[in-house]
Amino acid sequence: MKSTALAGAVQLASGSIDFNYHGVIDNFWRLTVDGVTYGSIYALVAVGYTLVYGVLRLINFAHSEIFMLGMFGQLIGLMVFGFVANPDVYTQGIVLTVIYLALAMIIGMLVSGGAAVGLERVAYRPLRKRGARPLSFLITAIGMSFVIQEFVHFILPKINPKLGGTNAQQPVKLVEPSVQFSFFGADVDNIKLLIVLAAIALAIVTEVLINRTKFGRGIRAVAQDPDTATLMGVSRERVIMLTFFIGGVLAGAAALLYAIKIPQGIIYSGGFILGIKAFSAAVLGGIGNLRGALLGGILLGVVEQYGQSLLGSEWRDVVAFVVLVLVLMIRPTGILGESLGRARA
Repeated sequence: MKSTALAGAVQLASGSIDFNYHGVIDNFWRLTVDGVTYGSIYALVAVGYTLVYGVLRLINFAHSEIFMLGMFGQLIGLMVFGFVANPDVYTQGIVLTVIYLALAMIIGMLVSGGAAVGLERVAYRPLRKRGARPLSFLITAIGMSFVIQEFVHFILPKINPKLGGTNAQQPVKLVEPSVQFSFFGADVDNIKLLIVLAAIALAIVTEVLINRTKFGRGIRAVAQDPDTATLMGVSRERVIMLTFFIGGVLAGAAALLYAIKIPQGIIYSGGFILGIKAFSAAVLGGIGNLRGALLGGILLGVVEQYGQSLLGSEWRDVVAFVVLVLVLMIRPTGILGESLGRARA
């Protein structure tokens, strides 16, 4: 890995990469709109990482697979409603399309939320009861990530041959991209609009839930001082369970939005890279900080679009992570750097 990084640096220094400055300048607003669109999805997934870290100081690496299960959940929901994989777009009217999108999102959210709670009960709660060290939680999280992936890869096809396996699922296309308006010359279609608006709405609901409700106060109390919170009558186990559920629900919502944007992305490994980016977004904004996760997601999405245009599509992921490293070198706690426990109500 070091040799690869060194080779990349040497290549960069030798000037063998064509820096497409004009591409960035000429397409600045289009790249920004695309970046905000992808960043909105990263932000929703990043909230799951940051909530769990804020409460348990646990990096739940299996959260990317919770997101992946949400993609399969919404697909299964559409199949239950009679949809089949078809390259043609659903054309039975806007009202029915919106209804089915809402139902698919709810099913995806329930699948991801339920899976997240199940993961917490099966994998993490037994470790807490035994007073396991943080390293045990980390290894368990990585292990559960692979377990869930391989379940979808090998076992799910034996339960239902139409699902899982090595290849990506054939998508059900409910929405066809259609330009709605122009933003400084950048076309904004209905899919980008749906993703950004849905992400904003979910972010506001989550913000209110965490900072304006009794349950949110419980989360912040456990994040700040779990022992004192317990003495004050806050059920720590209940808070932890609901924290996983909220993170899972947001990942399920992001799963539908991602499947609309990238229909061919529904595959057992489909959450891996996106999950790493979402985790990076949470770290970039300030791990454990709800608003930091949202900000980090948007910034990461925009930066990787600029980097992709400047250096080429093969550098898209590299640029995003290099920026993350540079920011952490300057500000190790992330951009906002405030923990969930100290978040202001």
